[in-house]
This record gives sequence, C-alpha cells and structure tokens, in this order.
Amino acid sequence: MSYYWGICLKHRLILALLILGIILSVAVNTQIGMLYATDTEPTDLSEVEITEYEGEDLSSIDVFTENSIKGPQYIDIETYRLNITGLVDNNLTYTYDDVISNHQSYKKVVTIYCVEGWSATILWEGVTVKDLIEQAEIGPNANTVIFYAYDGYSTSLPLDYIIENNIMIAYKMNNVTLPPERGYPFELVAESKWGYKWIKWITSIELSDDDTYKGFWESIGWPNDGNITPPVDNTDNRIPEFPLWIILPLFLVATLFVVAFRKRLFKGFKQGEQRD
Repeated sequence: MSYYWGICLKHRLILALLILGIILSVAVNTQIGMLYATDTEPTDLSEVEITEYEGEDLSSIDVFTENSIKGPQYIDIETYRLNITGLVDNNLTYTYDDVISNHQSYKKVVTIYCVEGWSATILWEGVTVKDLIEQAEIGPNANTVIFYAYDGYSTSLPLDYIIENNIMIAYKMNNVTLPPERGYPFELVAESKWGYKWIKWITSIELSDDDTYKGFWESIGWPNDGNITPPVDNTDNRIPEFPLWIILPLFLVATLFVVAFRKRLFKGFKQGEQRD
C-alpha cells in the first residue's frame, strides 16, 4: 500500500510543480508583454519622471505631503513675472521663458527634509539665484535674500549662503516640469535647510540688509536659519535584497531536475516506505 501511495504522491508532486511553473511563466510573460503594448493613440514622451540618476535612487514626486498655507496655487504662466527688487542698482522683471531660456541651467540631487518627519530625494533642475540677482547689481549693504510667493508666503536666507552654495530655483524635478502642487513655476531648492525654507510659487526676490527678517513660519516660532543635520545614511548596512527576477528560472530548473531524476529521487523514498 505504501508503494502505490508513494507513486501517486510522486505523480501529484511532479504535476503540481509543472502546473505552478506554467502559471508563473504566463504571469511573467504577461507583465513583459504589457511593457511593450502600444495604444492606438500616440503618447507624449517629452517628459517622463525618472526614478534613478547616476546610481542614486530618487523619490517619486508624489510622495510629498501637501502643507502649503493656502493649498496648491495655479499660476497663469503667460502673465507670470519674477521680480528682483530691494538693494539692487537695477530692478529686474523676468518672464518664465526669460529665466529658463536665458540662464545656465543646472541639475543636482538634493533631499528635502520636512519638520513633519518625511523626506524626499529628488533630481532638481533649475537656475541659480546668484545668476538672477547678480544681473541686478547687488548693493554693498545687502546681506539677506527674501523670497515671496504667490500665496503670500515668504522666507529669507543669508546672501552668502545663496551665493556660496549655488542655491537654485527649480523648474523641473525628476525630469518633469514642476506640478502646480510642487510650486510651478519655481521652487527654491534650499539644501541643508528644513522644508519650510523651500518656498514654492516664487514671484519676487528681494535683496535686503535686514538679517532678522522672519517669514511666515519663522514669525510664529520656527528657527530663522532653518538649519538641519540630515539623518545618518545606513543604507550600506542593509541586508542585500534577493533579486526577484531570478526566482522563476530557479524554480523551473528545480522542476526539470525533479522530472529528470525522479526515479532516483523517489527510489529512496519508496525504500524508506518499505522499511516502515
């Protein structure tokens, strides 16, 4: 009885492995096929969000928490103007195209840290504030840069910090134009500063000698310098992830091995049953 039971078990095991292998193969091939599927209508590929840049993983632009003071702002780019004012010899007014077309653009991966506890690592693309304000000829007494936003928000940063760190105002993130909720047309990339310094929907940049100027959140108690110490990166100490793509080939090899050597494998099993 044990002998026949062993034969049935052997056949059932082989059949189950083959069926499972077929199911996994169909599932994987279906996913691969979807990658190459085409629609009848053409798709605009001019801007596609990237998830990795020069070996560094990027966060999705959708991971941000909406915490602006009046909600997302929607700016008419045709009437939009960026003003450079204050302690300058020449007040300047830029259109959106003036900024992105007539100035050197830069890319940099920078992580934004929010006081609420979340963070996002993004490839930012934009122009430096230094390039924009130097054309206005900065006055000798200026030591502070004050940024104003479309929704009434404001914040300030030291002029030296802006120049020495080549701080940008970004118009793209992860290779796509800033969405309205992320600050279109321009967001300040205030690296090494808390997120409340990363002002969105910038409409005006003022050069000032008031190094005590406090913006929206600073005026109600948040530190005016906004300095942070990024958390320690422990990614190098993580256990390496097992590559999922190798599971199916290993399973199929194991299945073929069982089929090819089934007689030897189950011979020992049968002998063990007979001894029992």
